[in-house]
Amino acid sequence: MPRGDGTGPSGQGPRTGGGRMRGNRPGAGPSGSCVCPSCGTKVPHQAGIPCYSVSCPKCGAKMVRE
Repeated sequence: MPRGDGTGPSGQGPRTGGGRMRGNRPGAGPSGSCVCPSCGTKVPHQAGIPCYSVSCPKCGAKMVRE
């Protein structure tokens, strides 16, 4: 392990893979959709605007990230 930091050679070790921009959580990236948990309506996600702050155009419920 270089410098003893636990990363190992490039592409190996405990700190490879994954990353922040993955999954259904804040900071999931600019692409994807916002989905209404009540009626299932999908709208494209807009970068910089969290889905939880967007209201469903059909029923008015707050959207969630898909």
